Amino acid sequence: MNKITLYHGSDKIISEPKFNLGKKYNDYGQGLYCTKHIELAKEWAVDEGRDGFVNIYEIDLAGLKILDLNSDSYSILHWLTVLLEHRNISVNTPVAIDGLEYLKEHYHVALDDYDVIIGYRADDSYFSFARAFISNSISVSQLQKAMYLGELGIQYFVKSEKAFSKLKFIEAIPVDSVEHYSNKVLRDSNARKNYKRITESVDKNGTFLLDLMRKG
Repeated sequence: MNKITLYHGSDKIISEPKFNLGKKYNDYGQGLYCTKHIELAKEWAVDEGRDGFVNIYEIDLAGLKILDLNSDSYSILHWLTVLLEHRNISVNTPVAIDGLEYLKEHYHVALDDYDVIIGYRADDSYFSFARAFISNSISVSQLQKAMYLGELGIQYFVKSEKAFSKLKFIEAIPVDSVEHYSNKVLRDSNARKNYKRITESVDKNGTFLLDLMRKG
């Protein structure tokens, strides 16, 4: 019951995932980013003109401390704050600078004690939505709708040494970029179209970052 299958898209086969590796400025820091959906992993594995692999793992979640940012205990602002704290983002307007500090003060989630983190995956298009929010250009509601409608997928982030020790490599399957890169591009395009539709008018009754800051 506690065992689940996870898929990791990559340009290489990773039969022995290593703890504390990966890019420091990814969504939740260094670790292994996976999904429960193989088709999403296939899209993440390829790039234009470059094939890849889907690495398949089994992990036993029993005894692991899991943070689910999509649970009712957290809001889209908690997820956004985690993202902004780990991604390398440059802010250069007073609203964005103060807004980032406000989010860190009020919506910070400590990740250190968790083994696995579950939450949205933020690719480039979704990161631009986050920028728009901290620039006070879109409301909380608009940000949330853009995230939900974009089908960006839920990712499982394997974080701790304990979690890595419970990963079991099953196999790696090759992924053809010709077949799956177009799906990746289409997903991004649809996300941007949805975002444009949602934000084409001002959300006059919505709550913006500046509104939250005024409330303190």
